Amino acid sequence: MEVFIPRFFQEPEQSYFLFGPRGTGKTTYLKHRHADALWVDLLKPDEFRTYAAKPERIMDLVAGNPDKRTIIVDEIQKVPELLDAIHSLIEEKKNRKFILTGSSARKLKRAGVDLLAGRLVLRTFHPFLMSEISDSTLMPSFDHILRYGLLPIVLASKNPSDVLEAYVSLYLREEVQFEGLVRNIGGFSRFLEAVSFSHGSVINISNVARECGVERKVVEGYVKILEDILLAFRLPVFTRRAQRAVTAHPKFYLFDVGVYRTLRPKGPLDRPEEIEGMALEGLVAQSLRGWNAYSGGNYELYFWRSRSGVEVDFILYGTKDIYAIEVKNTDRIRPEDIRSLTAFRQDYPQSKAIFLYRGTQRFLTNQVLCIPCEEFLRALVPGKEIIKLFPS
Repeated sequence: MEVFIPRFFQEPEQSYFLFGPRGTGKTTYLKHRHADALWVDLLKPDEFRTYAAKPERIMDLVAGNPDKRTIIVDEIQKVPELLDAIHSLIEEKKNRKFILTGSSARKLKRAGVDLLAGRLVLRTFHPFLMSEISDSTLMPSFDHILRYGLLPIVLASKNPSDVLEAYVSLYLREEVQFEGLVRNIGGFSRFLEAVSFSHGSVINISNVARECGVERKVVEGYVKILEDILLAFRLPVFTRRAQRAVTAHPKFYLFDVGVYRTLRPKGPLDRPEEIEGMALEGLVAQSLRGWNAYSGGNYELYFWRSRSGVEVDFILYGTKDIYAIEVKNTDRIRPEDIRSLTAFRQDYPQSKAIFLYRGTQRFLTNQVLCIPCEEFLRALVPGKEIIKLFPS
């Protein structure tokens, strides 16, 4: 029997889009939350054919089920033409709630999702937060999470490596190849390996293009595809009231640490500590994204890097607080580890500085709160301010 793990996601009262990568648990959550809803599953070949041929049939379906007040369309990007019919149904104002899920925004952008702006709000679904599963039988060791990530379908598996390999292949096959997003699937596969080296850093487009044997513009398009199909995201540089010259290029992350570890090639020239360090940083990145999304998006997430190379991994900028967070895969705290946080606080003295590491004790040194990374992530609960979780 499948065990349902409650999620921190807070559903809006009105109709909404729910975007998130496949395997994050969107469908599981909705089936538990809306067991009696009217469903259209566009991953089913027969339903896909039905609505691709005649999108307005959804109006007949809704009319034939007047007792169903909630209508869910799963993977709406498969037939974006449904949006016009759904728009008409919403305009009827008959107290219906539409929930449209998607694992890719690419086709919807072309179809004009903005036509429904104001009628459907946008929400996002993410891999598990560690705080969601801390009391669950699914909760593995921290090292296991750093290796295999926090996708529900992976955590529930006895063979996480096999599931992750199949997961990546599924995306390549169904989201990229079948949807015709790229002409050369082999080139895109090589790009995925090459770009995994940029996880947690600024992408050198020219280097990636050279590795893949394609033009620079092709790689730029590939990166945009990864963002559109929700497999990756970029963090912009924090520049507000900058008192020193800062870099201009964003940092790149794959959306889940397990996906990163699956795509990242390993060989005799690769240092394990480098891979582990990027995995830890990526885990914090995806956790902060999920925490912020489920908290109502009260913060904007950035990183900070001066032209001289001083860098802070994450900046959370809210209406009241600024958090500067540095992540290091070390069990000791050395003075040089917190220098970047000290530099940031010199420019932004109102900020609160946090250093996450692999040790087991908390410290407060030079106004920097040092916290074990696992403890931080286990206590990261949406709706609770970070500073209240970890008072200095």
